[in-house]
Amino acid sequence: MTTPAVPAPARMPALYLSHGAPPLADDPLWPAELAAWSAELPRPRAILMVSAHWEEAPLALGATERAPLVYDFWGFPEHYYRVRYDAPGAPELAASVRALLRAPGTPVQDIADRGLDHGAYVPLVEMYPQADVPVLQVSLPTLDPARLMDLGRRLAPLRDEGVLIVGSGFFTHNLAALRHPGVPGWSAEFDAWGGEALAARDVDALLDFETKSPAGRLAHPRTEHFAPLFVTLGAAGSDLDAQSTPVDGFWMGLSKRSVQFG
Repeated sequence: MTTPAVPAPARMPALYLSHGAPPLADDPLWPAELAAWSAELPRPRAILMVSAHWEEAPLALGATERAPLVYDFWGFPEHYYRVRYDAPGAPELAASVRALLRAPGTPVQDIADRGLDHGAYVPLVEMYPQADVPVLQVSLPTLDPARLMDLGRRLAPLRDEGVLIVGSGFFTHNLAALRHPGVPGWSAEFDAWGGEALAARDVDALLDFETKSPAGRLAHPRTEHFAPLFVTLGAAGSDLDAQSTPVDGFWMGLSKRSVQFG
């Protein structure tokens, strides 16, 4: 008897999403936007998450078995610290990442007890609430946009193995400069510029966003929340032309623009 062929996994898109603080889960709009987005995606075999909230060099792989979440925020109501997201670990994905990144001068470390931080689990709770897709989080080993683009390119083959690569940050992020209700000018200006640069596939401008964008240094006084975009852009490759913006608008004055390639 002939064994039926196992279908090849669908090539997954590459995502950049604005993950938000834990209270975004209580927003009347954002959870539904993420749920609708994930419903339109092919079913991933695993998720590779790069969050703004884990900087570690050399590049580190987080837990490959279930581990407690990292509640990396302070001063919030108690119920935010009771959230659980018990997604399976992804040891096979970790092995693939090691294989893709293995090269002289490119060490990869394991931090076996490092669970998902809020940049990873807060959006995943809304996108995959059953917590039934294996997840691996890796660190940001640098904030240099060009080096992160290269990292994304090296990880891109995972997309053909059914892996959803997600860069998780926030399209504008300067909590100290939020003085009044509404959207501050620097946030609106940077969001508009960034949306136009993405639509024009102007990667060079995005790489040099601190000097080429209006209010770039105000929108990102420290660049860790924009940095995951460059991993996504590198992983997107030729799919830069297959681009959509499933989430846009603002939350507490910050741009929650989120982009899909492929």
